[in-house]
Amino acid sequence: MTDPDARVAVVVITHQRRDEALLALSRLVELPERPHVVVVDNGSTDGTAAAVAERFPDVELVASPENLGAVGRNVGVARLTTPYVAFCDDDTWWDPGSLRHAADVLDAHPRLAVVTARIVVEPGAREDPIVPELRDSPVPGADWLPGPALGSFLAGASVVRRAAFLEVGGFCERLWLGGEEELMAGDLAAAGWELCYLPSLTVHHQASTARDSHRRRRDGIRNTLWTTWLRRPLRPALRRTLHLLQTLPRDRVTAQGIWAAVRGIPWVARERRVLPAHAEARFAALDAVQRRSTARRYVS
Repeated sequence: MTDPDARVAVVVITHQRRDEALLALSRLVELPERPHVVVVDNGSTDGTAAAVAERFPDVELVASPENLGAVGRNVGVARLTTPYVAFCDDDTWWDPGSLRHAADVLDAHPRLAVVTARIVVEPGAREDPIVPELRDSPVPGADWLPGPALGSFLAGASVVRRAAFLEVGGFCERLWLGGEEELMAGDLAAAGWELCYLPSLTVHHQASTARDSHRRRRDGIRNTLWTTWLRRPLRPALRRTLHLLQTLPRDRVTAQGIWAAVRGIPWVARERRVLPAHAEARFAALDAVQRRSTARRYVS
């Protein structure tokens, strides 16, 4: 058996997915890196917290009385002192050896903040449709990067440098959940950090059917609009907004998402900080990809 790798820990957020969380944890505790695992239960009422405590006594459990969304990851990171943190959703788990490799890469590249893994869909180990977009990313990045530069990342399939995560304040509480990574990615880039895709890392995703797809779409629309106007210059923000309005499904969920975004305008105006040119260039490079993407659709 290999020695534990004390450089990297895992934070899992879960809500109302007892069985899925237990399956993911059974895979994580068997990893050769033997990482410390923190589970943040976001106010589940299905017995998730009790089951985790009973089945996995060595896992650190935080039972939040409310659903914190992505901010649950902030809570988990605050419990840790490791230099690197791997995130998991309650229906994902890391491949053996990937966490050690991620730590090696982050050790070797001190200005690299996030590495995102190749995602395979279970059962069947099929490559997720988002993988080609990661692999063929058009984003400009430093020439020393060990993989394609990214403009954003997928939290449930990424390892982050804890110091960089804390520097930009973690995930935004106002966004809650749904595309919350994009705002953080922009702030990381503005602060001089790099993000990249590493195909030598693998995350498995066995998508749960326990999800409120309408809420996810509504919040995703709201968060995309908020993030766009929080950080993008005027013309790119207008272009992206118009594209969204032209292509979103014309239904009640879309209307709710747009209305939620409109109600946040005073907050967005107060918090708006346009990205510096080098960080905006990463988002500008993604505009065309996002318009034609089949893996990033607002459907429910």
